[in-house]
Amino acid sequence: MQCPDPREELVEHLPAMRAFALSLSRNSATADDLVQDSIVKAWTNIDKFEPGTNLRAWLFTILRNTYYSMCRKRSREVEDPTGAVAGNLSEKPHHDGRLAIRDFRAAFAQLTDEQREALVLVGVEGFSYQDAAKMCGCAAGTIKSRVNRARKRLAELMQLDEDDTLELTDIATVAVLTGTKAV
Repeated sequence: MQCPDPREELVEHLPAMRAFALSLSRNSATADDLVQDSIVKAWTNIDKFEPGTNLRAWLFTILRNTYYSMCRKRSREVEDPTGAVAGNLSEKPHHDGRLAIRDFRAAFAQLTDEQREALVLVGVEGFSYQDAAKMCGCAAGTIKSRVNRARKRLAELMQLDEDDTLELTDIATVAVLTGTKAV
């Protein structure tokens, strides 16, 4: 039985790649550029992909590396290094008890790049700790630690106590905060 051409499967991974790129860059235009550059790199280097392995993980690794290469190139540009602006965006909602997605996004933006990356890979995209560790080039224990610290930091930033009941409408947000898989 012959394996299908991985080029034919690239399109089905675009939405997940864009979501991951958006979580890394926090800018939709940059996310689109990252996905486009990553697809071009994947297409150009498709001969380096090992058939039978995880194409999605390979694409995410390319995207991640593309993002960090872009960051190194733009190292002179600094956006809100102290987090002062992001800190002003976060506040506990004054509505019917539901957590607004903008509050989550403001808190999520205050996490370190490594924490955001680990949380998206494990909490939203559903990768195992081992797969996420391979993509990030670190140990699975490091990913577990980053995810745990990120969840605790999010709860702290959003002023959630252990007793608080989460009534969220966004499945991905629930998955990120509680450690359940987004469906």
